[in-house]
Amino acid sequence: MAVRVFHLLAAPLYRIGMAATTHTVTNQVPPLVGYDVFAADRALSEAVERHIAPELLDEVRGELSELGSAAGSAQVQEWGALANENPPKLRTHDRYGNRIDEVDFHPAWHRLLGHAVGAGLVNAWGRPGGHVRRAAGFLVWTQAEAGHGCPLSMTHAAVPALRTDPGLAAEWEPRLTSHVYEAGLRPAALKPGVLFGMGMTEKQGGSDVRAITTSAVPLDVEGEYLLTGHKWFCSAPMSDGFLVLAQAPGGLTCFLVPRVLPDGTRNVFAIQRLKDKLGNRSNASSEVEFDGTWGRRVGEEGRGVRTIIEMVAATRLDCATGSAALMRQAVAQAVHHAAYRSAFGGPLIDKPLMRNVLADLALESEAATTLALRCAAAYDADTDEERAFLRLAVPAAKYWVTKRCTPMVGEALECLGGNGYVEESGMPRLLREAPLNSIWEGSGNVQALDVLRALQREPQALNAFLTEVGKARGADHRLDNAVKDLLTELADLDGIEARARRLVERMALVLQGSLLVRWAPAEVADAFCASRLGGDWGTAFGTLPHSLDLRAVVERARAEV
Repeated sequence: MAVRVFHLLAAPLYRIGMAATTHTVTNQVPPLVGYDVFAADRALSEAVERHIAPELLDEVRGELSELGSAAGSAQVQEWGALANENPPKLRTHDRYGNRIDEVDFHPAWHRLLGHAVGAGLVNAWGRPGGHVRRAAGFLVWTQAEAGHGCPLSMTHAAVPALRTDPGLAAEWEPRLTSHVYEAGLRPAALKPGVLFGMGMTEKQGGSDVRAITTSAVPLDVEGEYLLTGHKWFCSAPMSDGFLVLAQAPGGLTCFLVPRVLPDGTRNVFAIQRLKDKLGNRSNASSEVEFDGTWGRRVGEEGRGVRTIIEMVAATRLDCATGSAALMRQAVAQAVHHAAYRSAFGGPLIDKPLMRNVLADLALESEAATTLALRCAAAYDADTDEERAFLRLAVPAAKYWVTKRCTPMVGEALECLGGNGYVEESGMPRLLREAPLNSIWEGSGNVQALDVLRALQREPQALNAFLTEVGKARGADHRLDNAVKDLLTELADLDGIEARARRLVERMALVLQGSLLVRWAPAEVADAFCASRLGGDWGTAFGTLPHSLDLRAVVERARAEV
């Protein structure tokens, strides 16, 4: 009996000992944390040096490194995880049955948003080098969490639309560009800073804004209207104001709709539900109902699209920049993992096939970053030629960079193997986020058709585009040949709409190639032109020509902790 008791008592101890032995952790990768996201990104830091005036460079480097160190910290990464694990919740009524239409966010969301506003990510207009420094900051900060980039983007982009009405701009622009974030609803005049959203899409129309049925009835006071209708997508509904399209007597018109009226009463802004989205879980996207909702006209009646188009262009560039941020974080995680993980007798990063995959991912990331910052610099220059260049460059960049994001992030996830498929790695969140920017502010077809529209109606845009590409003429024969092929395609207008995606893809690749040939290290430009322009590339990542200097490409993309 005593022997039996001994065995019963000893068995659990034996099992505990075995568990401790078998769970010794080896060959696991340390987290990519505690690093400067900006300084570790050579493509981005070099782009900032290239596009920022020398007298501002030390100041801009300092602010971006401060932001980068925060983005790479354990605390901010935890905020990003918490904001997505605890998505926003809609409260339509208070305890007494009064309609309040409020959305509650986790405190981590407010911390992320507050830090971003404080860092000036809503303020590019009127600052020297403002668009480049904001785009770089946006690319750095949204690597920690992408969902709160939505209100940042719309707030930044609302400024040029409001400038069509000098009175409205004088009233609202100081609030929009403020570096102070205050959550909660109260009159905008009483807040130190405000956020803006946008409401265009309706369930019957989607991207076809001509199908909008929301009506706007003028009041006796000039410029004031009452709006009635339904908006199918309205992101960040706790923003302080919204730019909305509605049908006025003179046609489709843009309106400013505040959440709270100047006297402190709530505007009619009934949030019907929050969308249950694939990704972007931290951000509230909603359906809203207007029923006698007060709005102020922005611009002239019947010119709503023209009024809001500058906002759309700015948010489209943010789509490309946001996708570049997701790409950069994905490749940083993949290279970091491969550097520390051993398999088949050595570090993964030294295996020729893995190195090929990582180099291919790095090329995609660097090309996206370089293009986004070049477009931001064109905004800062604000010349006739640069504005014409943006007319084609922005929709082409939005089309191609956002299209490449999802397969690129998926391949980076695979570099981590099964660990990448686990939520704790953060890679699934990146993958769920990746398709968003290709849909938001116009899907791929909308961007391709917009490029065709510009080619047909604005010849100066093509001249500016070709002038930019021509700056690399003679530097790489594969790029020169690709430009010739592009010109051949542009000369053939038969069936052009059905070929629009192919055309815009080639335009984006030629533009990226020209920028990399001029500014990137030789090994990066050579690999890009050989694969993307020279045709020596397969259908999946990791099919670069083996003769290229892939080790140097991968090392350039590595984020050092």
